[in-house]
Amino acid sequence: QVQLVESGGGLAQAGGSLRLSCEVFGTVSSIVNIAWYRQQPGKQRELVATITTEEGITDYADYVKGRFTISTDILRGTMDLQMNSLKPEDTAVYFCNAGLRDSSPAWGQGTQVTVSS
Repeated sequence: QVQLVESGGGLAQAGGSLRLSCEVFGTVSSIVNIAWYRQQPGKQRELVATITTEEGITDYADYVKGRFTISTDILRGTMDLQMNSLKPEDTAVYFCNAGLRDSSPAWGQGTQVTVSS
């Protein structure tokens, strides 16, 4: 079983930076990939970035490429999302997600990111 606890959200100005962190509790060896999602008011949750735990292969949504960086130190049970050059349209609740071998994905509780213009 895996539990995820996020931190690092808050308020930033356009052009600024924030770093989100997600601490992993439980059987980290069961995690095959890590992802960050976001959900804006009135919209569906959307994928922001992913990284595989074994190969470290990353993938990003087009709207964050070149601005956001996903990383993980899975043995230490941490995963981060560095967000640079923030835009007001990045305002959302951000969720970390762990894809698990043999069970449903685990989700964090979400952390609010607000970017002012």
